[in-house]
Amino acid sequence: MKKTWLFTILLCSYLISGAQEMKTENIFLITLDGLRWQEVFTGADPELIANKDFVEDGIRLKKMFWRASGEARRKALLPFFWSTVAGQGQLYGNRQEDSYVNVTNPHWFSYPGYNEILTGHADKRINSNDKIPNPNRTVLDFISEQPGMKGKVAAFGSWDVFPYILNAERSDYPVNAGFDTASISPLTGREQLLNELLHEIPPLWSSVRYDAFTHHYAMEYLKKRHPQILYVAYGETDDFAHHGRYDSYLQSAHQTDKFIKELWDFAQSDPRYKGKTTFIITTDHGRGTALPGAWRSHGASVKGADEIWIAIIGPDTPSGKITSVKGNYYQNQVAETTAAFLGLDFKTSHETGPMIKNAFKKQDQ
Repeated sequence: MKKTWLFTILLCSYLISGAQEMKTENIFLITLDGLRWQEVFTGADPELIANKDFVEDGIRLKKMFWRASGEARRKALLPFFWSTVAGQGQLYGNRQEDSYVNVTNPHWFSYPGYNEILTGHADKRINSNDKIPNPNRTVLDFISEQPGMKGKVAAFGSWDVFPYILNAERSDYPVNAGFDTASISPLTGREQLLNELLHEIPPLWSSVRYDAFTHHYAMEYLKKRHPQILYVAYGETDDFAHHGRYDSYLQSAHQTDKFIKELWDFAQSDPRYKGKTTFIITTDHGRGTALPGAWRSHGASVKGADEIWIAIIGPDTPSGKITSVKGNYYQNQVAETTAAFLGLDFKTSHETGPMIKNAFKKQDQ
């Protein structure tokens, strides 16, 4: 009996000590729709950047993103990612360095991927991109239900299916996506302008708004409401790829890198977030690699479309200082990892993927 009590005391002491060491109070979860690991880790594709079928102004594009080595190309494409995230955080998914991240759902497209990211498991019922309310409870739902977290969660997305993926009718936090305007009073001057421009600028796609709207709506909400959990889902990279516009695909990835830098810089300048915020960045699916046109597509029939990547940076994540953390990782680990940074164990009706232990300074935490 004494041994049992001693073990209990030691265990409690360890958990309390571990909880005290955790510094993360805020999570920024960010997704870039369909951005391939190949561009993330090696920059512009040498075959595609020179292909006139997919590039309108090759001279200009090469000036922007072509460099002799993959290391230089990736820095040209994603300068913030490679100067800050890679230097101070953890990267997963560089298959050239024995780091593998895969989806576990069998479909390899968006709704099943986002469901897996947010709920921690692949649901066979989620087998289309149809606007069907997600029956599964997401990690955002779970966190918002915790004591003191009501009103501390918010989500912004470019794709108009996100209110269904997040089941906005059920959730108790704001979801602004697709062609939704800002509606939470009082509106800032920038929000009023964004609301006007959203309907004045002709959209390129019927179901996806430009990422600039999503980003600036999120930034304005961040400044005036200071949520602890912010989900931002950028979408242009996937849509430009489907249209066969490799030039716009690269430019959108580059611009999104700037958007993420703006979020990071704000978090480092605001005392509510500085030193207390973890960024988790990933994608919903991969893309094909077979030339010339498979890069445009994804889905179960497209080889490589199940291959993704994850990046994590924050006060509780060790600095990798290497191109990628070796091992096998999965999309279904993102939800539990998100909760774990807040000291929570994501409880839901289904089994979820385990947290990514390498993302924590104490690997046995």
